[in-house]
Amino acid sequence: MKSRFLALMSTMALLVALAGPAIAQDNFIFNMVRSTGAVTAGCLPNASGRVTIHPLGPVENLHVEVSGLPPNVDFDFFVIQVPDKPFGMAWYQGDIQTDSTGRGVGDFVGRFSIETFVVAPGAASAPDTFPSGPFPDATINPATNPIQMYHLGLWFNQTSDAASAGCGSTETPFNGTHTAGAQALSTRNFAALSGPLRRVH
Repeated sequence: MKSRFLALMSTMALLVALAGPAIAQDNFIFNMVRSTGAVTAGCLPNASGRVTIHPLGPVENLHVEVSGLPPNVDFDFFVIQVPDKPFGMAWYQGDIQTDSTGRGVGDFVGRFSIETFVVAPGAASAPDTFPSGPFPDATINPATNPIQMYHLGLWFNQTSDAASAGCGSTETPFNGTHTAGAQALSTRNFAALSGPLRRVH
């Protein structure tokens, strides 16, 4: 019985060893870099990001690691149409908070591939949840054909944190209440119409 168990364990270990490289080869790994705004402002000189996309059949897991950012600060992560202003279409994917060393990690499950897109076959009413401020909710959407979205961006959650980091105090709509700070990282290291998600099939 013991010999059968050992044989079974050896077989399983061999299968894992053989499958491991194949699984790793399916991953797509790329970097995020300081945003154009951060470079222009001369802030976040050591900021960077590393993204790993792992296919999970009908969806992907997108693993984000950031470093060189201010410690203990909240950031907002978006999928965006183009990496720089005016950014085009964008959707709020989630939050990443840095630790005491300025590092942060985020894991998101969804469609992060060549098929990532938004579409609005027609105009429809939308909820007016946050009606105040410089970026009030739209109450109706514009109709649009499918728009592919292949870039990623990371924004300061608060203008005060961006200002403290030397990135300015401009308010942007890139958080849950549309009161975010400046963009910190992006995938502008890829061409505007060929962002990294386009390479995932």
